[in-house]
Amino acid sequence: MKHSNIAIFVPHVGCPNMCSFCNQHSISGEEDLPTAEKVAQICEQAMREVANKGNTEIAFFGGSFTAIERGYMLELLRSASKFVGKDGFKGIRISTRPDYIDEEVLELLKSYGVTAIELGAQSMIDEVLLANNRGHCAEDVVNASRLIKKHGFELGLQMMVGLYKSTTEFEYETMSKVAELKPETVRIYPVVVLNGTRLAELYKKGEYKLYSFDEVIKICADMLCFFEDIGIKVIRMGLHASETVELGIVAGFYHPAFKEIVESRIYRNKIEDIINKSSKDCYNIYVNAGSISKALGHKKSNIVYFREKGIYVSIKSDSMLKKYECKLEDWYQCI
Repeated sequence: MKHSNIAIFVPHVGCPNMCSFCNQHSISGEEDLPTAEKVAQICEQAMREVANKGNTEIAFFGGSFTAIERGYMLELLRSASKFVGKDGFKGIRISTRPDYIDEEVLELLKSYGVTAIELGAQSMIDEVLLANNRGHCAEDVVNASRLIKKHGFELGLQMMVGLYKSTTEFEYETMSKVAELKPETVRIYPVVVLNGTRLAELYKKGEYKLYSFDEVIKICADMLCFFEDIGIKVIRMGLHASETVELGIVAGFYHPAFKEIVESRIYRNKIEDIINKSSKDCYNIYVNAGSISKALGHKKSNIVYFREKGIYVSIKSDSMLKKYECKLEDWYQCI
């Protein structure tokens, strides 16, 4: 059954660093903070509207939850925890920094019904973390991840692709090191350069060079396949529109259908692999029934891609095939 979240945004009031990609300090004031009463109102409404409560979590997103002022954090947890448990929601999900996790705070979180913790790892390369003013090192991610799993929480790790001073080699190294920590979930965010950030300054000066859009799609497609193959669920790729509209995009890799484009690239690669083993120019390609639009490509981009190579492809469904599986039918005569 599909998991869902009741998202409650907590601005970055507790975050000790101004990371190169973030300008939340400049747009988040005290007036934006959710109160305990507001949390209760959101949860009460969700109790009336959400049918699948047993697979739904109250999710505090948007900042470093365990770094905010302790009294305020406890107010939010007390309010949310009243809606967790029997006849209520599955639990509470938070996102935070790896250097703000320890035994004491984990015991506290558990006592209030927190079930999942997502860490903003972003990169597992110290050189990249330092260049982007993250304020922690890769070993902090390793230590925090181990503690989280030791205490029985679901672990989520968040990665950013295309950070300042990163390289394609570093991206794949981060991918491998994240996998070694055995998170249950991963979020992959290609960099979006926002107004008011250090990245924007570096980009405008020409000191920060972005990957091409095609390069970032390839990297993300490789990552999505890699994580899914080893049983790690990728629960998000790319920023939500609401996370970028207010701030203004200078450059980077925002697209409202980013994950669809990545999945389309996976299908294009799979189809191309099996076509390359043949010598015809017209094919029926079968995919899982729920994946036809992805195999066609965003705005039928895969069909166009092959047509430009003189290859005609027709996408059809086969309910026996799994996700990303493709089957080539004997070539047919194009009309």
